[in-house]
Amino acid sequence: MVNVILTDDHKIIRDGLKSLLMNEANIKVVGEAANGNELIELLPQLDADVVLMDINMPQKDGFETTRYLKEHYPNLKVLVLSMLDSESYITKIMEAGASGYILKNAGKEELCSAIQLVAGGTPYICSDVAMGLLRKSNSDMPVSGDTSLKMNKELSRREVEVLSLIAEGFTNAEIADKLFTSKRTIETHRQNLLEKTHTKNTAMLIKYALQKGIIA
Repeated sequence: MVNVILTDDHKIIRDGLKSLLMNEANIKVVGEAANGNELIELLPQLDADVVLMDINMPQKDGFETTRYLKEHYPNLKVLVLSMLDSESYITKIMEAGASGYILKNAGKEELCSAIQLVAGGTPYICSDVAMGLLRKSNSDMPVSGDTSLKMNKELSRREVEVLSLIAEGFTNAEIADKLFTSKRTIETHRQNLLEKTHTKNTAMLIKYALQKGIIA
């Protein structure tokens, strides 16, 4: 069970998230806060694994709050849920110590998957954000001759299939359906991909796939 605290200054957003997550067997909302100060006051009273948090909040925003949590609650994971897809915002919040970044237009499956991945120690950046960042940096990628067009021989055929579908923006559940396997199997493939490619999150995985010619 992943215990989650919702932190957003808009009550309607918190209510919507609670409604969205209430029937999830592996996720439980244990508290909510309207800003960083309220969250910090709540933390000593709650056993939480993940803070699902907006960036723009009054009194203490997401940046300041994330830095505080990184210092005082290093085992607590921060998953940012924001409307902002600016590269500077994303870079700044990840450097502050966030473990994941997902946009508010994400679907339920992706949100639940992101919460569980982050809780398990796997950094997560939603595919829309990852592709946006990579489009900006793609023109600066070094060309390394024929090697850039070859798949890593350490990856199995199934792992290459999973990586291709991750790059297309499919969630673990959707990939499982497409490949006629279980969601847990896909989660294992994703973790193996991170380890074999020496990458830390979805954005780096997609960049790896681009560099190796797995996706175009």
